[in-house]
Amino acid sequence: MLKISSFTGGIAATNGYLVETGESAFAVDAPDGMAAWLRAQGKSTLPTLLLTHLHFDHVQDAAAIQRDLGAKVYAYADFSKELTLEFLMAFVSGTRFEVAPFKVDQLLKDVPAVMAGGLAWQVAHVPGHSADSITFYNPKSGVIFDGDVLMAGGMGRCDFPGGSEEVLLAGIEKHLMSLPDETVVYSGHGPETTIGTERETNPYL
Repeated sequence: MLKISSFTGGIAATNGYLVETGESAFAVDAPDGMAAWLRAQGKSTLPTLLLTHLHFDHVQDAAAIQRDLGAKVYAYADFSKELTLEFLMAFVSGTRFEVAPFKVDQLLKDVPAVMAGGLAWQVAHVPGHSADSITFYNPKSGVIFDGDVLMAGGMGRCDFPGGSEEVLLAGIEKHLMSLPDETVVYSGHGPETTIGTERETNPYL
């Protein structure tokens, strides 16, 4: 039985998740402030941090979680300023903006599944919002963490560098709309939803 707790932080109101399985625990994404929040949840250590993509709002606390809680970081690509978009944030804000660098311990490019919390999570590469976007799906629990791919009533922006609405919609059709209607979707922004709800009501689909 999964216990999923959510934290929303940073200027983009980005969701991070703590997933507890009874056997173990792990986190998904690392918005600003999440390291302190995880400690407030009683986590002095955490074995795994899964990253759906490396945009700044999803990884601002990744270095702190890795350093302070000992988490191994799993992501599609290595850390890079091009993927974090920190240069874009600095330009828009007119201020110096940097994401603390972190080491990706396990690259998930061409990796079909990863173990976290004692469960196997299927990995799918779904670009279009970001070149490195991936989803984590566990059929047994009926849960998918999809970052900024599909959201309640929406989907990820496609106007960032490397973005493509056509590519993103094709990925959603292939990797998410093929899942059972009752699959619960935990996104990078907004409330949780289900595949069935989005299939019926999402205006982008």
